[in-house]
Amino acid sequence: MKVETVRLIRLVGAIVLIILLIALVRSSIFSVKESEQAVIATFGRYTRTVSAGLHGKLPWPFQSVTVLPANLTQKIELGYISDSSGNYFSIPEESMMITGDMNIVNIDFFVEWKISDPVKYLYTTENPTEILKNLLQSTVRTIVGTKNIDDVLTTGKIQIQSDVKDMLQARLNENDIGLMVIDVKVNDSEPPTEDVAKAFRDVETAKQEKETALNQALEYKNSKLPAANASADKIIRDAEAAKESKIKEATGQRDRFLAMFNEYLNFPAITRERMYLEALEEILPGITVYIDDGTGVEKLLPLEDLTPAEAAAAATGE
Repeated sequence: MKVETVRLIRLVGAIVLIILLIALVRSSIFSVKESEQAVIATFGRYTRTVSAGLHGKLPWPFQSVTVLPANLTQKIELGYISDSSGNYFSIPEESMMITGDMNIVNIDFFVEWKISDPVKYLYTTENPTEILKNLLQSTVRTIVGTKNIDDVLTTGKIQIQSDVKDMLQARLNENDIGLMVIDVKVNDSEPPTEDVAKAFRDVETAKQEKETALNQALEYKNSKLPAANASADKIIRDAEAAKESKIKEATGQRDRFLAMFNEYLNFPAITRERMYLEALEEILPGITVYIDDGTGVEKLLPLEDLTPAEAAAAATGE
């Protein structure tokens, strides 16, 4: 009876030992998938980081392993939450913000991030993802608070996304928690009430109509500009021709005046009389004028070629 008891105890001990050995082996060997990385700690202190494959370690409690996703893009939502079915649930206390021109707007963000340093991610802080969300909310409120509502609702979304990404990454670098921002997207932005939303839709429609009118005006301008340029060139050429004509006419009048002046200097009496007769001829066109200078010889204006009979009659006064 005692022998059987001893054998039973030995058997149980052997079984327990085998179980312990199996547990020891299983706790000393672990595998890491392609999309994962593992951090090994010895008595709670970081030892090393291993990538995909089969690895060994000291059994618990000497060493522990924490498996993390490697280069896996993860997401965080601000202002809303979505489930696996694609349903969308708004969180007003996160999405409602004040713009730089003191308007209220609802804006939602979708952020993609990944673990850049697994050691810092595990040991710098207790909850790095919660810190990321808090930093995101603070950053978004800071950026939106510098924009006017028109930018937030319409054309300024791309710039807001870029500004939020840059500021958020800078703050993560300052906190040094091993996270990297991959992308930031404005998921949606809208005014808090339907009346305000309608007003902004009207504004957007007006802007589009403005762009259409500007394009039409530009098209009309381009269609009329060649003809207008041609007409302007013709007017300029005509003006240049008129200018040259006036210059030539003025030059001719000047030359005639100078010639007459020089003649006057040489023969003043004859020149005065000639000018006097030419003036009478210009004032009394088509009229024959006889001038008697007291000598009995009559002068005829305009001076005409007389036949011998007419000359004799003029000499006799008949």
